[in-house]
Amino acid sequence: MSDHQPALKRAVLLVNLGSPDSTETSDVRKYLREFLMDARVLDAPYLIRKFIVEVCILPFRPEKSAHAYRQIWWEEGSPLIEISRRLHTGVQEQLDMPVELAMRYGHPSIESRLRDLIHKEKDLDEIYLIPLYPHYAMASFETAVVEVQRALKKLQSAIRLTVHPPFYDASNYIQVLVESARPYLEQDFDLLLFSYHGMPERHCRKTDPTGNHCLQVDDCCRVPSVAHETCYRHQVFRTTEEFVRAAGIPEEKYAISFQSRLGVDSWLKPSTTEEIIRLAEAGVKKMLVICPAFVSDCLETLEEIGLRERGAFLDAGGESLQLIPCLNDHPDWVKVLARWCVGDD
Repeated sequence: MSDHQPALKRAVLLVNLGSPDSTETSDVRKYLREFLMDARVLDAPYLIRKFIVEVCILPFRPEKSAHAYRQIWWEEGSPLIEISRRLHTGVQEQLDMPVELAMRYGHPSIESRLRDLIHKEKDLDEIYLIPLYPHYAMASFETAVVEVQRALKKLQSAIRLTVHPPFYDASNYIQVLVESARPYLEQDFDLLLFSYHGMPERHCRKTDPTGNHCLQVDDCCRVPSVAHETCYRHQVFRTTEEFVRAAGIPEEKYAISFQSRLGVDSWLKPSTTEEIIRLAEAGVKKMLVICPAFVSDCLETLEEIGLRERGAFLDAGGESLQLIPCLNDHPDWVKVLARWCVGDD
């Protein structure tokens, strides 16, 4: 009798954040409601969260956000959605296993993609989930995993779920990140700013399994701890360290900041807006900005950094601010993802 065991039939699910269906205020309002009502994004009790979203945010923010989306919307639609589709197509072309793409918020939903997979692939053994977030955070990586688990349970599926871990310091990810940025790094610049998506400090504490390390120990991101496995702040520092080492960026030519603050709570510092103005006033004239928390260009990169923060930098005395594109559908990034899908890390 042969001891050979047939290979498990695997399907891949790529999950990105999502986007409104259009730049109409009504579609933006619908998207923001779904996003902000996620308890891992706005982590308050349901009734308080409902009040904040429906009374304090949705009557005002959708129109402003819709205007921002209009500044960067493509003819094909949402840049994030279109870029994600191109990435999905590139990965599928490299593999002989089914690959699906879903968005945590908006369309196509995680539940609908899983339903299609289960319907089409009757003998599926495993779903390999790759959340398209390099770093662990409640409001990104964690919520994507939880939503996939919820949807599989609702669909009464016994298919095994395997999750690719955060890849913030994976050597192949760092390598392709550096190579994709190389044409910009070869230009003359005064400073490279790493602008990461911000998050409330309480989220760092909530994801700390020890309950007494993150933001409680001096220099906590450098003191070894199991908390680092789920600490966004530690992980973005590691991405930065690995990037500048691989790219040969001297310490005096880079800085780190956090963007996209929402609300009045204490968020990770320094703020990108404050840092860009400070640096311009300190004499930085030519700035590059890279946003490694995102693998696809989106509102936060194209509009927030590429338009608003660029304007703030110029107003404060800077001469040029160049946004380095995200990995998007860079051929080398497609290859890295395809390798991960077959377990080649």
